[in-house]
Amino acid sequence: MIIEPFRTDDIPRFIALAATENWVAEPWEYEFLLAAFPAGCFTARGKSGEAAGFVTSLRHGRSGWIGNLIVAECSRGRGIGEALFRKAMAALAAAGVATIWLTASKSGTPLYEKHGFTSVDTIIRWVGRGRQRHPGHARTTGGVAMTGSSYDIDRVVWGDRRGALLDVTTQRGALLQSESGFIVRQPCGEVVQFGPFAALDAGAAEELFREAAAAVPSGTKLLLDAPASNRAAQRIYRRCGMVEAGSNLLMYAGRKPEYRPDLLYALATMGSCG
Repeated sequence: MIIEPFRTDDIPRFIALAATENWVAEPWEYEFLLAAFPAGCFTARGKSGEAAGFVTSLRHGRSGWIGNLIVAECSRGRGIGEALFRKAMAALAAAGVATIWLTASKSGTPLYEKHGFTSVDTIIRWVGRGRQRHPGHARTTGGVAMTGSSYDIDRVVWGDRRGALLDVTTQRGALLQSESGFIVRQPCGEVVQFGPFAALDAGAAEELFREAAAAVPSGTKLLLDAPASNRAAQRIYRRCGMVEAGSNLLMYAGRKPEYRPDLLYALATMGSCG
């Protein structure tokens, strides 16, 4: 088994592996990661050249994320996942990252703890349905640029500037923002994902959420990933008919982050970029 850079033509193979794990994954995310931080994205290949595993990573300013660590079931138990993980860690360290984030399943947590990661929160997957009754009613629109206040709120949440990630999700989705917060509605196949989503107070967050949900056709499945420590978010989602559908740990290694979960209402992507 050899480890090589993740290539664009590996994306279909990754999507196929992700489907076996019921991951929400679309090509745009991997195209973005390969363009933004190619030095931190890797593929494990067997002698035949077929990809047996993947990992991606992304550098922001002083922080980074590791995501999409997956190994084909037939190739597990041979240390491939840990080898890929070490490569991503090394790439981020070489890029000068001080804090590394990731989300961990129960089965993956021991590996991350072994490499110095500490749990800081639990990320809950919430599932609901769209509420649009009259097409064109909501003012959430695509192609709108984020204002400086939205970038600033996100920086306060994560203690770092994440402009490239915010820009790509805003450009492909639909943005609703105010001076107190912002929410992005993204298409994900036959479902809709909300995120990134941050707000300075619960009132602003609920107003943004309800208006964004009103732009999604009634009955369409909604997904979002939110921190368990944000109790206001949990109350909003329950009031709006969302239900919990699983969870992962939010972990970090390196310098302790300036993390404000009380302002965070949904991650930008489903675990792989933050």
